[in-house]
Amino acid sequence: MNLSQLNDLDLGNVGAWPGPAKALGLLLLAAAILAAGYALDTRGMRDQLASVQGQEANLLTEFAKRQTVIANLDAYRAQLDEMQESLDSMLRQLPTGTEMPDLLEDISNTGTLNGLVFDRFKPEPEAPQEFYATQPISIRARGTYHQFGAFLSGVSALPRIVTVGNVAITKPDGKDSKTRVGGAPELVLEATLNTYRYRDEFSTEVKKK
Repeated sequence: MNLSQLNDLDLGNVGAWPGPAKALGLLLLAAAILAAGYALDTRGMRDQLASVQGQEANLLTEFAKRQTVIANLDAYRAQLDEMQESLDSMLRQLPTGTEMPDLLEDISNTGTLNGLVFDRFKPEPEAPQEFYATQPISIRARGTYHQFGAFLSGVSALPRIVTVGNVAITKPDGKDSKTRVGGAPELVLEATLNTYRYRDEFSTEVKKK
């Protein structure tokens, strides 16, 4: 069978083809089917391979992170222990309900010892937080500028945590204006002192540490 005979083949009547032409046609059809199947199967495998490679990259990244954590585990534990110790130390500086009156007295005595005269020393309603309660104290006191400074310094040196806010220092009204010993003018200090009480339901465990 030559090339001219191939051109004369009727594609609509394959049964009339000579034997060699039929064999060649079958071979070409089989090759086309195999090529198409291979292409389709390979594409699926390529997609699957890309997915697996992506998962591998993610797993390698996660492995590297965990390796870093494991390598520094002792350092993390030491840091956590240090943070816990610092927290416990700070919590021990918060008085319980039974210790609060003594703290208020210490604050008042600090002002008196530094020459202040209190016109107002008023504990305000507590503001409860998660494990502690804030106790604001509204004060109005008379004294010199240096006496105020010594009072605030003394308050910050107390063994319990006390913060100062809303500070205002003004001159008294003319009729109430006085001069202290040494010629220093008397001023008026208004401020809010905040103390912090450890809530009783949490205090027992911390005090035992």
